[in-house]
Amino acid sequence: MLHIIDLHFQTEQTIASFVVETSAGPVVIETGPHSTFHHLEEGLHKLGYQVSDVKHVFLTHIHFDHAGAAWAFAKEGATVYVHPVGYKHMLDPTRLYNSAKRIYGDQMEPLWGLMEKIPEELLISVEDKQEFQVGDQKFTAHFTPGHANHHIAWQWGGTIFTGDVAGVKIGEGPVVAPCPPPDINLEKWQVSIQLLRSLNPQYLYLTHFGKITEIGPHLDQLESGLQDWANWIKPHYEAGRKPEEVVSEFEAYAAEGLRAAGLDDHGLKMYEAANPAYMSVAGLMRYWHKKKEAEQSV
Repeated sequence: MLHIIDLHFQTEQTIASFVVETSAGPVVIETGPHSTFHHLEEGLHKLGYQVSDVKHVFLTHIHFDHAGAAWAFAKEGATVYVHPVGYKHMLDPTRLYNSAKRIYGDQMEPLWGLMEKIPEELLISVEDKQEFQVGDQKFTAHFTPGHANHHIAWQWGGTIFTGDVAGVKIGEGPVVAPCPPPDINLEKWQVSIQLLRSLNPQYLYLTHFGKITEIGPHLDQLESGLQDWANWIKPHYEAGRKPEEVVSEFEAYAAEGLRAAGLDDHGLKMYEAANPAYMSVAGLMRYWHKKKEAEQSV
C-alpha cells in the first residue's frame, strides 16, 4: 500500500512524502524539509504509525525540500539511504546548511528548519542498481543525474519515485524542470530521462507533486521545457548579465507559459513554491558557464 502525504510547504501540493507499507513496517521515501516535519508526523499518525515505527528512509537527493528532515527519523532509529556523493553531507550537514544560509539568510530556518548530523551507523551509501529488501517489498536505486549529480530514482515494482529528475507537475498544470545550482547538466539529465523511459514504469510519483500515469507525454514535455528554459537563459548569460538581473524577466516568461496552460494566480504560487524561478536562473546560468569552461579547456 502506497500513501502520499502532503507536507503543505507554503501552500498545498508543493512537496510530497511517500509512505510504503511493508511487512516490516512503513518505509518513507522523501522526508521534505524539517520545517514541515509536523505535517509528515501528522500524516503518519493518520495511517496509524509513529515516527519511531519508520525504520527505513529512502532519499532521492539531499536538497532541503527532499531530505531536510531525514535526521529526525534517524534520531528515532531509522536507517537513511542516500547517494554516495550526498553521504558526507548527511553525516555532517554543517557545510551544506551554512552554504544555504548564505542564500536564504534570516529565512533559512522558517523555510527549511534545522538539519542535524546522522550517525554513520544509520547511513547507507547506495550503489547504482542496488536492491534493498524491506520485509516483503523490494526497492531498487537508479542513479539519475542531471538535476543533481547525487540523484537517485527509487523503483518499487512498476512505480518509480522520481525526486526531481522527472520534473514538477502540480494538478493539471504543465511539466516544468527544476534547475537549481550547482549541478544542472542537460546532457546527463537527458540520459536519465531515457533511463526512466527504458524502465517502462506504470507510474511516476513526483515529489512535486504526486502520481503520473501518462509517462511518455510527461517526459516529452519535460525534455522540451528543459531545453526551452536553457535556451532562453543562454543569450542572457552570453551577454554577461548576472542572475539577479535576469530573474524578473524569467519569472514573467515562466508565468506566461503557466498561464497559457490555464493556471490562475494560486496555481502560479504553488509552482513558485515548488520551483522558485530565481533558483532556475542561477542553475542554468551556472550550467552555461561550466559548458563554456569545458569547451575552452579542450
